[in-house]
Amino acid sequence: MADKSLSQRIHSKKARVGIIGMGYVGLPLARQFAHAGFETIGFDIDESKVRQLNAGRSYIKHIPNSQIKDLLKSGRFLASADMSRLRQTDAALVCVPTPLDRMREPDMTYVVGTTETVAKYLRKGQLIVLESTTYPGTTREVVLPILEDGGKRVERDFFLAYSPEREDPGREDYTTATTPKLVGGIGPKSTRLARLLYEQVIRTVVPVDSCEVAEAAKIVENVYRCVNIAMVNELKLLFDRMGIDVWAVIRAASTKPFGYQPFYPGPGLGGHCIPIDPFYLSWKARQYDHPTRFIELAGQINTAMPEYVVGRIADALNERRKPLWGSKILILGLAYKKNVDDIRESPSIVLIEMLRDRGAKVDYNDPHVARTHKQREHDLKMRSKPLSESMIGSYDAVVIATDHSAYDYDWIVRHAKLVIDTRNATAGVRTGRRKIVKA
Repeated sequence: MADKSLSQRIHSKKARVGIIGMGYVGLPLARQFAHAGFETIGFDIDESKVRQLNAGRSYIKHIPNSQIKDLLKSGRFLASADMSRLRQTDAALVCVPTPLDRMREPDMTYVVGTTETVAKYLRKGQLIVLESTTYPGTTREVVLPILEDGGKRVERDFFLAYSPEREDPGREDYTTATTPKLVGGIGPKSTRLARLLYEQVIRTVVPVDSCEVAEAAKIVENVYRCVNIAMVNELKLLFDRMGIDVWAVIRAASTKPFGYQPFYPGPGLGGHCIPIDPFYLSWKARQYDHPTRFIELAGQINTAMPEYVVGRIADALNERRKPLWGSKILILGLAYKKNVDDIRESPSIVLIEMLRDRGAKVDYNDPHVARTHKQREHDLKMRSKPLSESMIGSYDAVVIATDHSAYDYDWIVRHAKLVIDTRNATAGVRTGRRKIVKA
């Protein structure tokens, strides 16, 4: 029996694991499997990433070069762009992007293309697991038909499950190994095998009734955050007009030990999850003629935040008899959140483009992002500017877009002409507060 043979190989750690997509999700997962004793192949179509990994170099800040070198020395990890080697694997885990297109509808190009590649090399007894965040029904409606097109049948010849990634780059209290892992299979054999595989590397594995439940659970996690962040962003706009500090309000509300969880406003949403994933559910809901008003409204509020910040910058400059057109503006922080090098969907990028469109001369500094790279929708072609007293003072406004811990905010405020703080990073600054404008 194919399932029993695979089960034995997993138990004995003789199963070879292939992970497709060596990004912020796939690379940490490959590290876990290799550390646990599994021979692991990290697949990626980007040959530059493959070369860097095989040379012992990491391109992700929170995974140091030393860890990649240790993996290579163990002999249990290698990176490859040769997808034909998928036939050598016992389990193939798919960790590819699921972006939105220009119409804010799911772009399944990567999932479909990767599944077609897997299907080309699919052999009897393999376990395929989709980890990419997507709408409920993707595994059964999109992935399964492609895999079965060659005549092989799920639960008999191969096994298929969905297990959503829960990576949070830069987080220190939870790791890949300690974050509970959901697993939902197409059938009972698939669920059992996927659970068994992940139990070798993840401390807590939670099986659920189906792949649809696992897909929906991941979406719910991010809808929850999206809606609550939108609520506090909307309150920020209101309290700003009322002359009330929203950050002081949140601190006060947080003293209640039950019935309240603090969420924090910002210049917009960033990262690979919250700005994108909820819209996968709202798109799917339209197929059932069911509106998702909370999701749509939350999206409208959150995507409008960069416009609000630009307005606050313009107002602050205007009060100092300086027009936005022609002003020199420095953006502090290009990453979408503090202490990481991840710029996916970062509101800082949108801010820079909006400010440029309005005639401002814009630079950025980020200790974790030395230069920008081409993205699907953006190509800033910029390099991080080194900070100095004279450099800070040469800008008409300094905008704190990401509150990295590496920044000395007292020093920044002391030498800047004007500071626009979108993250409450200057809360502890005591001198020069007249220069600070909250946004």
